[in-house]
Amino acid sequence: MLKPGQKVPELDLPLTIDARYELSQQDPEKFTLVVFYRGKHCPICKKYLGELSKHLWDFSSRGVNVVSVSMDDKERACVIDKEWDTGDVPLAYDLSEEKAREWGLYISEKREGSDEPDKFSEPAVFLVRPDGTLYYASVQNAPFARPPLDELLEAIDFIGKKDYPARGTLT
Repeated sequence: MLKPGQKVPELDLPLTIDARYELSQQDPEKFTLVVFYRGKHCPICKKYLGELSKHLWDFSSRGVNVVSVSMDDKERACVIDKEWDTGDVPLAYDLSEEKAREWGLYISEKREGSDEPDKFSEPAVFLVRPDGTLYYASVQNAPFARPPLDELLEAIDFIGKKDYPARGTLT
């Protein structure tokens, strides 16, 4: 389990726009929002990334960089890029199981007869400070009941106004 205030693992992954995403190269004013999602097989992910797309400017205007990450391969990720309403949300793919475990993500295996890949990570949302340390984490073992993005935006405003510290540091 990652601990607030601890450095998060590096992410260096391909993006569907034929570029690379490197977390260590991000220079946000306040945070980087890392949204791990299950993949192409997940209709709840499709809805959540669509909502993220609608709020992308809201995050950017608050000094928050955004990236979405999955264990999907390039082919599956490119289908998402073309067929889902993700707008300008960066879509990183090819997250390894080892790296997913470093982030503390739950790993699931394919259900028989499903469109799921053999293994995939369950969803999680992280706010990472510009120095690469963890501020906030929501890690789930199931696809439903994700953090509402409008509430996350309100929390970011509150954090800024009150200089609110990271909590859970004694974990």
